[in-house]
Amino acid sequence: MTKEYRFKGISPDAKLVQGTFLADSNKAAKQQLAKVELRYKLKIQAFERKRDWLYKVYVPGKKAVSGRQSAYSKEEVANALRKMGYTKFKISPVLFDIPSKPSLADIMMFIKLSATMLRDKMSFGKILEMLAEEQPNRGFRDALQQIESQLKSGAEGREVFMRFEHIFGKFPAYMLGLATRSGNMAEVFDATAKFIERDMEIKKNVKKALISPMFALLATFGAMIYYIVAIFPATAQMFLKYDMPLPPLTEKTLAASDWLSVYWWVLLLAVAVPMFVIWRWWQTPKGKIWRDKRIIKLPIVGHLLHKSAIEIYFRVFGTIYGGAGDNIETIKTSAEACRNAWMEERIKQVTIPLMLKDGLGFVEAMTAAEVFTRTALTRIRTGQETGTILQSAQQIATFYEAETSYKMNNLVEYIQTIVGLVVAIAITFLTVVSAEIATISPPTM
Repeated sequence: MTKEYRFKGISPDAKLVQGTFLADSNKAAKQQLAKVELRYKLKIQAFERKRDWLYKVYVPGKKAVSGRQSAYSKEEVANALRKMGYTKFKISPVLFDIPSKPSLADIMMFIKLSATMLRDKMSFGKILEMLAEEQPNRGFRDALQQIESQLKSGAEGREVFMRFEHIFGKFPAYMLGLATRSGNMAEVFDATAKFIERDMEIKKNVKKALISPMFALLATFGAMIYYIVAIFPATAQMFLKYDMPLPPLTEKTLAASDWLSVYWWVLLLAVAVPMFVIWRWWQTPKGKIWRDKRIIKLPIVGHLLHKSAIEIYFRVFGTIYGGAGDNIETIKTSAEACRNAWMEERIKQVTIPLMLKDGLGFVEAMTAAEVFTRTALTRIRTGQETGTILQSAQQIATFYEAETSYKMNNLVEYIQTIVGLVVAIAITFLTVVSAEIATISPPTM
């Protein structure tokens, strides 16, 4: 998270020099300070990071008042309280300052409210000030206050917002920064909110189609294993004590229970180790590319994920095309926003170099990347030939949004039906095994 730092030093002509700057980490701050020290030949005397302090003010006859204040030192907070007329107070630093990241819903709400107030001709600085005061998430509130302060001091909008991409996300931060130098901020904000809204919807659909059914199946298999290992043997072995013959299914289930009781750790390792290795591999850049290349080839769901990535690509492309002033930057930003590492890598390593080095046309270079569908390429080629590439990109995004939304809803119902069938089979199995025990009777003499 971006923090503010202050330094004090002595210049070569023995004058006191003081300055502040922003940095993403202590390491980056020290590197920046070293550059300032070298450039201006300063002798640094103090270097401090602004942090939060908790204070409690004691007023005779009244309840103690608690608060939180950002400052470079404890003494600054104390001086501020003394100026307000307080003499008895307690100040302590915030030891664990880990502000939570705002949700996408919070960010989308901020952008939508900003767009509404911008259309009402309110200044953006006033909007930031108002929304920061109403923001319950401290990390987001501090970010808005810093953005408002930096923009007021004359900093370039895109640079300011990109410092807070860890709050907004890379593409929303890029778009909000782009909006500050555009002629219609409200329109750009609306387009950004639409992107976030659609991104949330895609994630929600993927969760409904893949993650929720997976947990349902894991819970079902876990219940089956617990029944076979813990509950079933307690009943079945009671019959073995009296040397009673067991039905075939009961006997096989009891054998599986005995094996699981001894080798459960083998089964656990066989499942957990590969999952952990794959998960760690997927955290690496190469692993992400390998995963995303193959995930779009999955049966049933793969083509929907692929088309969703293409939709996001062209939605972003259509939003910033013409406003960024650099088509290569537009292509690169769209690739980074599409949520597919393999597509991003192919566009950056194939499409962009072909355009820059070989002078290939946009559509031809996109075709060479082999990540776009024939429908998308045909439509964007028509747009290029007729000079309506922006409208074509928006049409592709709209078309794939409608298609994937409809098919994803059908897919969710299909997967839920399959999961329900698997759960029913598991319950039937447990019922049959339990009922079979009831058929056991002691041998007649």
